[in-house]
Amino acid sequence: MISVTIDSAKLEVPQGTTILRAAEMAGIQIPTLCNHPCVTPYGGCRLCLVEVEGARTLQPSCTLPVSNGMVVHTDTPQVRQARKFVLGLLFSERNHFCMYCQMSGGDCELQNAAYSEDMTHWPLQPNWQPYPVDGSHKHIVLDHNRCILCRRCVRACGELAGNFTLGVRERGFNTILVADLDVPLGESTCVSCGTCLQVCPTGALIDRVSAYRGREADVERIKSICIGCSVGCGVELVVRDNHLLRIDGAWDAPVNQGLLCQVGRFQELNQNRERILTPLLRQNDTLRPVTWEEALSHVADMLKPLTGPDGSGIAALASTRLSSEALHLFKQLFAEKLGSQMVTGIEEGVTVALSGQVAQEINKPFEKDLEALKSADCVVAIGVDLVANHQVAGFFVKRALPNGTKLIVIDPHQNGLHELADYVLRPRKGTDHDLLLGIMSAALSLGLVKHAPASRSDLTEQTLADISQTTGIASQIIRDVAHMIASSHKPVFVYGKGVTGQDSPQALKTLIELASLLEASNAGQIAVIGTKGQANSLAAYLYGLDQVFELDGHQAVYLALADDKVSQRLQNRLKSAPFIAVQASYVSPLTEMADVVLPVGIWAEQAGHYLNLEGRLQKAHRGLTPPPGVWPNTRVLEALAATMRFVLDSDWKKALQGRVPTSAISVRS
Repeated sequence: MISVTIDSAKLEVPQGTTILRAAEMAGIQIPTLCNHPCVTPYGGCRLCLVEVEGARTLQPSCTLPVSNGMVVHTDTPQVRQARKFVLGLLFSERNHFCMYCQMSGGDCELQNAAYSEDMTHWPLQPNWQPYPVDGSHKHIVLDHNRCILCRRCVRACGELAGNFTLGVRERGFNTILVADLDVPLGESTCVSCGTCLQVCPTGALIDRVSAYRGREADVERIKSICIGCSVGCGVELVVRDNHLLRIDGAWDAPVNQGLLCQVGRFQELNQNRERILTPLLRQNDTLRPVTWEEALSHVADMLKPLTGPDGSGIAALASTRLSSEALHLFKQLFAEKLGSQMVTGIEEGVTVALSGQVAQEINKPFEKDLEALKSADCVVAIGVDLVANHQVAGFFVKRALPNGTKLIVIDPHQNGLHELADYVLRPRKGTDHDLLLGIMSAALSLGLVKHAPASRSDLTEQTLADISQTTGIASQIIRDVAHMIASSHKPVFVYGKGVTGQDSPQALKTLIELASLLEASNAGQIAVIGTKGQANSLAAYLYGLDQVFELDGHQAVYLALADDKVSQRLQNRLKSAPFIAVQASYVSPLTEMADVVLPVGIWAEQAGHYLNLEGRLQKAHRGLTPPPGVWPNTRVLEALAATMRFVLDSDWKKALQGRVPTSAISVRS
């Protein structure tokens, strides 16, 4: 530990701590604009200058590490004079018309810094040069007039999202923020993660939805969980007057540390779907509003007579965006109480059933946390596009590449990671198992694996030649890839629907075997991570909601859709059902063909627990109050059960233990 004195406060801090962070530990605030705790210190704005005893000049506190015995003063006349001078320069460089800026009135860090220094006017007259406003992006507006060139957005784009879209051109007074090679932001390589919005200290970057809809002092911030996919990112819902203004990434969230993708940050803000606000019952071939009692009674009257020992009367499907509590009630009602043999999820187990089967066979979880991606020196993505899906996991990979992490992509289809990969292997469809065997064979023949498993004693050079013919991948490429993986200390295998969507678990079993073989021969650690699909896909598997749906003589279909959408393929299969009941949030072609529609809240209007792809059990909190007459999914299921005189238990956690999970489950909110 290092001993340091800041404004007469003596404290001990870890070695390498900057003066700025040490001051924060002591409760001493030093103003800064370019600094952000989640990106590398830059030292560009010079607002955080402090006086260090023994130093010839003022020092930037954000980049200078403390030394033992250092004495620092943060509020001397020289320091305050320097701050006012820096602020005067910043205001003079651009056109900061505070009265027209949505950040004015407490939300702008530049304005707040000026007020804290008792600035009432511009000490230096701006030159009033007009700067362009880039409104080409569908989510983001870039106003160069308000930019202070702190480069927070530039560093966040590269260091956090790994996208490196933003940069600067020109020098000195002519410096300006640009996207790619100075193209409009809407035509650039921007992936709409919105990280730049969240770190911008002024009104230079604003989003189209929340702009000019209230100050930060007037909003409520509710911590919750994004349910856009199985990554399970922590979010903050920014709410005012029961309106969702903005979704921010939670900087202290264990999964994403503030990062969000386009789905998590913007998709729920741009829902143009029509809400269902009252129960609907089909009468004379027209859906008409009815009371909850009438709707539930009609559903109960239609379902109760269809129960039977063969379980063929009723089919039930649930969205895997539902909470664990709702999925548990759904399974109880339809599988246990009504005896249906066709109770499953909308995903039909595509992303989890096969990996769950393997976990059952080996009788233990085999997947690791996403944290492994952050320290990986080699990532092998097989059957998964981390640019199109599960983007935050993809950001972890992309941002590591400039630091020397190798990337190998195995996918017969076009993949967003192809252009970033060291090796792109596009084997013939259905030959992933063969290719993995080839990599194993090459690792053995190159002496990179110490002990070959007894079950693989038949792997030879001829085997590799045969595999090359089968997969369409040259033998030398397979050897090179095997060498890259086996020579790494912390390789990580990430697999997705391209593997789990196959008819046989052979490829996944071989992948696990290859990882185990490398780990036994490698001093480092090998990790296998599986992407799952929707937010609660893993919980749906553990509840047994992973069958392939078949409408085989069923007289009624109950669909707990919530705010989800169904594929056209599933919709077509439901058309022949004699009776359809849907609990849904939005009007859709499926609700139009239903006999009964039960209105339920959207994800932000109800609380519940979600099990992400790494087995992390997290709680989502309610951020909005649903419209009158709209019920939570759990209440609908409980009310329907009560109408049929069934009693459901609420021990959803115990029910999660019915199967071996693919990832070890733990409660880590």
